Amino acid sequence: MAKLYFNYSTMNAGKSTVLLQASHNYIERGMQTYLITAQLDNRAGRGRIASRIGIGQDADTFDGADDLFAKIDARLKDGPCACVFIDEAQFLTRRQVWQLARAVDDLGVPIMCFGLRVDFQGELFPGSAALLALADEMREVRTICHCGKKATMVVRRDAAGQVLRSGDQVQVGGNESYLSLCRRHWREATGDRG
Repeated sequence: MAKLYFNYSTMNAGKSTVLLQASHNYIERGMQTYLITAQLDNRAGRGRIASRIGIGQDADTFDGADDLFAKIDARLKDGPCACVFIDEAQFLTRRQVWQLARAVDDLGVPIMCFGLRVDFQGELFPGSAALLALADEMREVRTICHCGKKATMVVRRDAAGQVLRSGDQVQVGGNESYLSLCRRHWREATGDRG
């Protein structure tokens, strides 16, 4: 039975690596997959999912205006597809998460979403909030803070390494901009924003 999955974490936990490995497992067994990533994240190139460890795969892209049910339906009409994988799922809209749920229910295809749970201010991304509400199964991809505890939060830093406490929710970046921390160290870094 098809399900909607949400695999979430902080920055640099290996979400894209897990996605690429899972897709490879299907392909290795003779099945086809459909990979989709956010159009605005083009750090590895437009329409490319890449991991910090050096592996990558071409993918279709989405932006906030796309109808993902229609996109998945069109892909399924082109031939068999065992699973749909979506990277950078935090950038989905609530409407798009409902479209994914409908694709699971009506088209019978499993969909695995990978993305951040919270932003640098400790707030849920809209796509992540909708996935937390609608996903059939959720899995945390874990990483650690510099203290060794599980990292659940992320801080954004400027070019000088100073922690930013305000700004737009979406700013694409990697290790140069973000650092994953446990909640205690996030509170310390942000001035205990409670």
